Amino acid sequence: MPEERLNKPPAIIVMGVSGCGKSSVGEKLAATLHLAFIEGDALHPAANVEKMSKGIPLTDADRMPWLDRIGADIKASLAKSEGIIVSCSALKRVYRDRLRAAAGGNLLFVYLEGSKALLTKRMGERKGHFMPVSLLESQLATLEVPTGEPGVVTVDIDDTIDGIAATALKGLASLGVTG
Repeated sequence: MPEERLNKPPAIIVMGVSGCGKSSVGEKLAATLHLAFIEGDALHPAANVEKMSKGIPLTDADRMPWLDRIGADIKASLAKSEGIIVSCSALKRVYRDRLRAAAGGNLLFVYLEGSKALLTKRMGERKGHFMPVSLLESQLATLEVPTGEPGVVTVDIDDTIDGIAATALKGLASLGVTG
Protein backbone atom coordinates (compact mmCIF):
# COMPACT_ATOMS: atom_id res chain seq x y z
CA MET A 1 0.00 0.00 0.00
CA PRO A 2 1.61 3.28 -1.07
CA GLU A 3 2.43 5.28 2.04
CA GLU A 4 1.39 8.66 0.60
CA ARG A 5 -2.19 7.41 0.14
CA LEU A 6 -2.67 6.24 3.72
CA ASN A 7 -5.39 8.16 5.52
CA LYS A 8 -6.09 10.31 2.46
CA PRO A 9 -9.39 10.23 0.62
CA PRO A 10 -9.01 8.85 -2.89
CA ALA A 11 -9.35 10.91 -6.02
CA ILE A 12 -10.00 8.61 -8.95
CA ILE A 13 -10.43 9.27 -12.67
CA VAL A 14 -12.28 6.57 -14.61
CA MET A 15 -10.75 6.98 -18.06
CA GLY A 16 -10.86 5.66 -21.60
CA VAL A 17 -12.36 6.36 -24.98
CA SER A 18 -16.03 7.00 -25.57
CA GLY A 19 -18.22 3.95 -25.11
CA CYS A 20 -15.96 2.17 -22.61
CA GLY A 21 -18.36 2.68 -19.69
CA LYS A 22 -16.67 5.49 -17.76
CA SER A 23 -19.93 6.91 -16.40
CA SER A 24 -21.53 3.59 -15.47
CA VAL A 25 -18.37 2.21 -13.86
CA GLY A 26 -17.63 5.53 -12.16
CA GLU A 27 -21.11 5.67 -10.64
CA LYS A 28 -20.79 2.06 -9.45
CA LEU A 29 -17.38 2.70 -7.88
CA ALA A 30 -18.61 5.89 -6.23
CA ALA A 31 -21.59 4.08 -4.72
CA THR A 32 -19.42 1.22 -3.46
CA LEU A 33 -16.71 3.48 -2.04
CA HIS A 34 -19.23 6.08 -0.73
CA LEU A 35 -17.64 8.88 -2.73
CA ALA A 36 -19.03 11.73 -4.79
CA PHE A 37 -19.19 11.16 -8.54
CA ILE A 38 -18.82 13.81 -11.22
CA GLU A 39 -19.74 13.15 -14.83
CA GLY A 40 -16.82 14.76 -16.65
CA ASP A 41 -18.81 15.21 -19.86
CA ALA A 42 -21.15 17.55 -17.96
CA LEU A 43 -18.19 19.90 -17.37
CA HIS A 44 -17.42 20.41 -21.07
CA PRO A 45 -17.99 23.95 -22.31
CA ALA A 46 -20.95 24.23 -24.69
CA ALA A 47 -18.57 24.86 -27.62
CA ASN A 48 -16.88 21.48 -27.02
CA VAL A 49 -20.22 19.65 -26.90
CA GLU A 50 -21.30 21.40 -30.09
CA LYS A 51 -18.08 20.39 -31.89
CA MET A 52 -18.34 16.76 -30.81
CA SER A 53 -22.06 16.64 -31.68
CA LYS A 54 -21.08 17.64 -35.22
CA GLY A 55 -18.45 14.90 -35.35
CA ILE A 56 -15.54 17.33 -35.04
CA PRO A 57 -12.70 16.03 -32.83
CA LEU A 58 -11.55 18.27 -30.00
CA THR A 59 -8.07 19.77 -30.07
CA ASP A 60 -5.71 20.05 -27.13
CA ALA A 61 -6.69 23.73 -26.90
CA ASP A 62 -10.35 22.70 -26.64
CA ARG A 63 -9.61 20.16 -23.91
CA MET A 64 -7.35 22.22 -21.60
CA PRO A 65 -10.07 24.44 -20.02
CA TRP A 66 -12.20 21.31 -19.51
CA LEU A 67 -9.30 19.44 -17.87
CA ASP A 68 -8.59 22.47 -15.68
CA ARG A 69 -12.22 22.51 -14.54
CA ILE A 70 -12.04 18.81 -13.66
CA GLY A 71 -8.74 19.41 -11.88
CA ALA A 72 -10.24 22.29 -9.88
CA ASP A 73 -13.15 20.08 -8.78
CA ILE A 74 -10.74 17.34 -7.68
CA LYS A 75 -8.53 19.83 -5.84
CA ALA A 76 -11.56 21.36 -4.06
CA SER A 77 -12.80 17.93 -3.01
CA LEU A 78 -9.41 16.90 -1.65
CA ALA A 79 -9.04 20.26 0.14
CA LYS A 80 -12.20 19.36 2.07
CA SER A 81 -10.72 15.88 2.81
CA GLU A 82 -13.38 14.31 0.64
CA GLY A 83 -12.76 11.65 -1.94
CA ILE A 84 -14.12 11.90 -5.46
CA ILE A 85 -14.52 9.90 -8.64
CA VAL A 86 -14.68 11.64 -12.01
CA SER A 87 -15.30 10.21 -15.47
CA CYS A 88 -12.86 11.76 -17.96
CA SER A 89 -11.40 10.39 -21.18
CA ALA A 90 -7.87 11.57 -20.16
CA LEU A 91 -6.59 10.26 -23.47
CA LYS A 92 -3.03 11.66 -23.39
CA ARG A 93 -0.31 11.46 -20.79
CA VAL A 94 -0.05 15.26 -20.77
CA TYR A 95 -3.76 15.44 -19.80
CA ARG A 96 -3.29 12.90 -17.02
CA ASP A 97 -0.20 14.73 -15.75
CA ARG A 98 -2.16 18.01 -15.74
CA LEU A 99 -4.87 16.32 -13.65
CA ARG A 100 -2.25 14.77 -11.34
CA ALA A 101 -0.73 18.21 -10.77
CA ALA A 102 -4.13 19.70 -9.93
CA ALA A 103 -4.67 16.90 -7.41
CA GLY A 104 -1.29 17.43 -5.81
CA GLY A 105 -0.19 14.01 -7.02
CA ASN A 106 -2.95 12.23 -5.07
CA LEU A 107 -4.78 10.87 -8.12
CA LEU A 108 -5.48 7.35 -9.34
CA PHE A 109 -6.78 6.22 -12.72
CA VAL A 110 -8.98 3.30 -13.70
CA TYR A 111 -8.32 2.78 -17.40
CA LEU A 112 -11.15 0.95 -19.16
CA GLU A 113 -9.87 -0.78 -22.27
CA GLY A 114 -11.69 -2.78 -24.90
CA SER A 115 -11.68 -3.80 -28.52
CA LYS A 116 -12.74 -1.37 -31.22
CA ALA A 117 -15.59 -3.73 -32.14
CA LEU A 118 -16.96 -3.77 -28.58
CA LEU A 119 -16.58 0.00 -28.21
CA THR A 120 -18.38 0.61 -31.51
CA LYS A 121 -21.21 -1.72 -30.47
CA ARG A 122 -21.62 0.03 -27.12
CA MET A 123 -21.58 3.49 -28.66
CA GLY A 124 -24.22 2.43 -31.16
CA GLU A 125 -26.48 1.24 -28.33
CA ARG A 126 -26.34 4.52 -26.39
CA LYS A 127 -29.34 6.80 -26.52
CA GLY A 128 -29.18 10.58 -26.29
CA HIS A 129 -25.39 10.96 -26.02
CA PHE A 130 -23.77 13.82 -27.92
CA MET A 131 -20.72 11.81 -29.00
CA PRO A 132 -21.24 10.14 -32.39
CA VAL A 133 -19.68 6.76 -33.20
CA SER A 134 -17.69 8.52 -35.94
CA LEU A 135 -15.43 10.14 -33.31
CA LEU A 136 -14.28 6.80 -31.89
CA GLU A 137 -11.52 6.58 -34.55
CA SER A 138 -10.23 10.00 -33.53
CA GLN A 139 -10.24 9.06 -29.85
CA LEU A 140 -8.45 5.77 -30.49
CA ALA A 141 -5.82 7.62 -32.55
CA THR A 142 -5.34 10.17 -29.75
CA LEU A 143 -5.23 7.60 -26.92
CA GLU A 144 -1.88 7.15 -25.22
CA VAL A 145 -2.38 3.96 -23.21
CA PRO A 146 -1.28 4.61 -19.60
CA THR A 147 0.74 1.41 -19.26
CA GLY A 148 3.56 1.92 -16.79
CA GLU A 149 2.25 5.18 -15.36
CA PRO A 150 1.93 5.39 -11.56
CA GLY A 151 -1.43 4.79 -9.92
CA VAL A 152 -3.17 3.22 -12.91
CA VAL A 153 -5.46 0.21 -12.79
CA THR A 154 -6.27 -1.28 -16.21
CA VAL A 155 -9.56 -3.14 -16.58
CA ASP A 156 -10.88 -4.97 -19.65
CA ILE A 157 -14.46 -3.94 -20.43
CA ASP A 158 -15.58 -7.29 -21.86
CA ASP A 159 -17.73 -7.96 -18.78
CA THR A 160 -20.82 -6.62 -17.04
CA ILE A 161 -20.67 -3.24 -15.30
CA ASP A 162 -20.68 -5.09 -11.96
CA GLY A 163 -17.81 -7.31 -13.10
CA ILE A 164 -15.80 -4.38 -14.44
CA ALA A 165 -16.34 -2.44 -11.20
CA ALA A 166 -15.36 -5.46 -9.09
CA THR A 167 -12.12 -5.87 -11.04
CA ALA A 168 -11.43 -2.14 -10.71
CA LEU A 169 -12.03 -2.30 -6.95
CA LYS A 170 -9.51 -5.16 -6.60
CA GLY A 171 -6.94 -3.11 -8.49
CA LEU A 172 -7.68 0.01 -6.43
CA ALA A 173 -7.36 -2.02 -3.22
CA SER A 174 -3.84 -2.99 -4.29
CA LEU A 175 -3.12 0.76 -4.43
CA GLY A 176 -4.48 1.37 -0.92
CA VAL A 177 -8.11 2.29 -1.70
CA THR A 178 -10.59 0.55 0.54
CA GLY A 179 -14.36 0.82 0.65
